[in-house]
Amino acid sequence: MSKDKLYRPNVAAIIVSSDYPQDREIFIAERNDMQDVWQFPQGGIDADESAKEALFRELKEEIGTNKVEIIAKYPEWISYEFPEGSAKKMKPFVGQKQKYYLVRLKKKAKINLDTKHPEFMNYKFVSVDKVMKYFTHFKKPIYKQVIKYFKKEGYL
Repeated sequence: MSKDKLYRPNVAAIIVSSDYPQDREIFIAERNDMQDVWQFPQGGIDADESAKEALFRELKEEIGTNKVEIIAKYPEWISYEFPEGSAKKMKPFVGQKQKYYLVRLKKKAKINLDTKHPEFMNYKFVSVDKVMKYFTHFKKPIYKQVIKYFKKEGYL
């Protein structure tokens, strides 16, 4: 990560069901602006909030619930650059630096993608061993790195 480039602070969630740890399937959501592009919920960290506060706010905004408990967090920030042509609306940022959390849905949590500003049109829970086949975009190497870490630590 170059010091002269600006990266937008961002938070991302890898969500497991309320049946975790018996069930270790992971939540993924299909973007509503790109067909067959799946990802984890994520979003920017506002200047006046912590990464943890942003996590709960973003989950509520994107999947209609923030009823989760934090299981673990990735120990460092991970950065990526936007693909050529897609960063125009994110100026002056060239990419994002992300803090990843592994969270479990609480028993009574209800996912609702019909939020004020919907970002996703569909979601599902998939096995840890098959989740990578759903990711074809530029975030795939980061997803692979984070999932590998949570598996190594015994969480997934």
